[in-house]
Amino acid sequence: MTALLFILFAGMAIGCAISMVAQRNPLYGAISLIGVFISLACLYVTLAAPFIAAVQVIVYAGAIMVLVVFVIMLLNVEEEERLPLRLRSLVPIAVGLASILFAEAAFIIFFVQASPATPTSNTSDVGLTSSIGAGLFTTYLLPFEITSVLLLMAIVGAITLARRGGLLPPEIVVVPGFQVLARDVLDPLAQPEAPPIVAHTTEEVEKQLGLEGVPHVGNDA
Repeated sequence: MTALLFILFAGMAIGCAISMVAQRNPLYGAISLIGVFISLACLYVTLAAPFIAAVQVIVYAGAIMVLVVFVIMLLNVEEEERLPLRLRSLVPIAVGLASILFAEAAFIIFFVQASPATPTSNTSDVGLTSSIGAGLFTTYLLPFEITSVLLLMAIVGAITLARRGGLLPPEIVVVPGFQVLARDVLDPLAQPEAPPIVAHTTEEVEKQLGLEGVPHVGNDA
């Protein structure tokens, strides 16, 4: 039964991976990648590692893929355009590397199954949620807490960098240092064909806009 489930979920993972590569629409490719992650989670369950399966679904198929799909939809990415292949040698190189990968996988699977050191029954608690939780809060408590502090520092640093410079009060006016001012903006009675006014410094812009004495932030460029 376990072998049949392995073949089923492995086939699903391979099929979704092929679909992800073959899809021309990035959104469909991302959805296929979610199928790969879920198939891998099912494989972890068959290997008696439910914690890793839950992390696979929650972190990868959940949080990360939601971010990927959000970015794809935000950028409004269309279907990719097929461009002529510049390096035609990449195709045989990719086929050769894929063949090597499959050969290594078959070699490892065969010798692991044939090795006398391979356990015939699953009596270990490695991968179980209870054993991982006990290890985190006993043997690996210090590294776990250090990692938590590092993540907290990263969050605080990101917030600090995002707020650096502060918010400007509503009465402050931002004045760029160089800009081209349309004459009809400065003077509504001016003719539309009148030449614009070029201001090179913040002081010139203040003088033209009548902002002398008004609190502002200058930006000379």
